[in-house]
Amino acid sequence: MRNLRVDSHRIGADLDAMAAITDPDRPWTRRAFSPRFDMGRDWLRERFEQAGLRASLDAGGNLIGIRAGTDPEAGTIMLGSHSDTVPDGGRFDGVAGVIVALEVARMLEEQGIQLRHTLEVVDFLAEEVSVFGVSCIGSRAIAGVLPPDWLDLVHEGRSLGQAIRDVGGDPSTSALRHDIRAFLELHIEQGPVLEAEGIDLGIVTAIAGIERIEIVLTGRPDHAGTAPMDRRSDALVAAAALVTAIDAEARTRAQGPGHFTATVGEFSIEPGAANVVPGRVRMLIDARAETRAEMEDFLRWIESQLTMLPEGITAESRLLSDNRPTPLDGALAAQLEAAATDCGASHRRMVSGAGHDAAFVAKIAPSIMIFVPSRDGRSHCPGEFSTTSSIALGAEVLAAAVIALDMQKGNRDAPSTD
Repeated sequence: MRNLRVDSHRIGADLDAMAAITDPDRPWTRRAFSPRFDMGRDWLRERFEQAGLRASLDAGGNLIGIRAGTDPEAGTIMLGSHSDTVPDGGRFDGVAGVIVALEVARMLEEQGIQLRHTLEVVDFLAEEVSVFGVSCIGSRAIAGVLPPDWLDLVHEGRSLGQAIRDVGGDPSTSALRHDIRAFLELHIEQGPVLEAEGIDLGIVTAIAGIERIEIVLTGRPDHAGTAPMDRRSDALVAAAALVTAIDAEARTRAQGPGHFTATVGEFSIEPGAANVVPGRVRMLIDARAETRAEMEDFLRWIESQLTMLPEGITAESRLLSDNRPTPLDGALAAQLEAAATDCGASHRRMVSGAGHDAAFVAKIAPSIMIFVPSRDGRSHCPGEFSTTSSIALGAEVLAAAVIALDMQKGNRDAPSTD
């Protein structure tokens, strides 16, 4: 591998500095719309300006650092991710992509490389599920798909609309963009594949669709000591069999050509007493698939299972959320692969089972993601960790891809060097 032009020590120092901006008793926690998040934003704005970027906030509350290009008609190459976190688990998730984007801008400046395209470094607002119960607020705004009724959601007396205004956005104004020619997002993998296979980088070809399905099974509560075993309508027994069937079905589908997972992540029993036969069970299924056809087939399978419940058990199902799969840009994937090869980085194509801002930017512009390995595949927890060296290698590949993209768009003159 050739020597890196990006500064790995600077990347590591920036990640450490952002990690220090955390709720002190809950490292690493910097939730959107909190004072700690505002502190992180202030630090990022200062670093953007120190790098020579013009820092601003758009109507969606996204913090953007702008490096003007030489051709106003060329449009924008956007890099970035998010700096907000889940509780107790945000040392690298999201913020690594923001710091890497910043480092690419710094490297270009230090190398005297002037792009024709405007380069933007973005910290999207509230990618993680916020206190308002919704996510990807900033990237939805840029894509023009932020639901207007979300602005009326209220948490502790404050509406989401007001919270966006409090961070410097303006929800009464459209944040929709038409100038983005390419969006590239570096992110930690949040899974075990790259580390297990000893591969440097993942080129993400698609972001899985996510469905959340609520199922309520109703039986009959009875006395646990007097109701005969052969005369019970035990909702928990039926639910346990259904959970086992869902897991088995998901494992079978995961052996297919596309990415697929299904998880029962919420489960509650009523009345919830040791001496009462359970009369009602609520469960929430999180299902993720690379293709819409696979997801629709799984939804049909779920409905078929609900027709085969034991006598005395009834079921209700409800689709709570429906996020479609997002294929990412094939040309950008090839560009990243070429850059990785040129940088001596091993790589493989893969699908993201987690949602990301790129899924929404992809609605308005060619978009791609690059993954770096996560230790033990862990994320959204205090043990989340990715090495500075792997993040720096990803930054170098990202920078090489940006330079190549700048040469390909419009005329093919190389970017100027001072």
